[in-house]
Amino acid sequence: MSKARIISLLNQKGGVGKTTTTVNLAAGFAAAGNKVLVIDLDPQTHLGLHFGIEESAASVYDLLMDESITVNDALVNARENIDLVTSEVDLAAAESELASKTDRHDLLSKKIIPILDDYDYILIDCPPSLGLLTINALAASKELIVPMQTHFLALQGVSRLFETVQMLVGGLNPDLEVTGIVLCMHEKNTKLAREVVDDLQQFFDSSRDSNVPWSNCVIFDPPIRRNVKLAEAPSFGQTIFDYEPDCAGAKDYAKLAESVMATTREVTIETIKPTKTIEVVSPTEAVPTEVENEST
Repeated sequence: MSKARIISLLNQKGGVGKTTTTVNLAAGFAAAGNKVLVIDLDPQTHLGLHFGIEESAASVYDLLMDESITVNDALVNARENIDLVTSEVDLAAAESELASKTDRHDLLSKKIIPILDDYDYILIDCPPSLGLLTINALAASKELIVPMQTHFLALQGVSRLFETVQMLVGGLNPDLEVTGIVLCMHEKNTKLAREVVDDLQQFFDSSRDSNVPWSNCVIFDPPIRRNVKLAEAPSFGQTIFDYEPDCAGAKDYAKLAESVMATTREVTIETIKPTKTIEVVSPTEAVPTEVENEST
């Protein structure tokens, strides 16, 4: 049993505040005295830039591709109580390079096992896609948090994301749960935002008694208000708490960190063994799908 809560942050739509949320949640957890590891699985490398770190001795690409590289080789101290495994642009080619590996779905989960007891939280910033890198993140995680904007198309994207989570739960990672939704760049006074939130809440309420990974999912409070300081902070290599600790964005993320910390999950760590098939559950039938197809 490990004390670490391993949380992937994912939305296959880019520009929704995923990396901003990863960075500032990590900072909020660390400020509360927690030891945090942040892993950047996005080839855009924005996470390291947000912390002011551009290079490291070994990246997550090296970690996945080179059997001799350990997670300790890739660790960089980003802030007090925050360690980072950086990304690099070469990671974009990893999906094709890893395609021939038999253990390609759980490489990350195996690599981080030795350091699980060293951290209270491990946050994984996923790429904006549902390919092999994202599958590695979800296979290693016990929780999923979805940052999103309150737009109609974003709502449709979350539906597709949940279908993928359902497939993974059926095959690679039966312990994965959708912990919550983070509303980013939120404008609560617009009619569209209220309608999307209402639709989300009704969807989750209708799932409470169902055997699905999102049956306990919540819409985290508070939503993250649209705030220009959140957009400015990365260009200075700072978290929002470093850059403008009294702004609305900092206050929102501080409260959000408290909300996430208040949701507890009991975590059991084991090496995940991929199975040959997983089930896609549709409203009418279950269709067997090869795991390999998820990396394409």
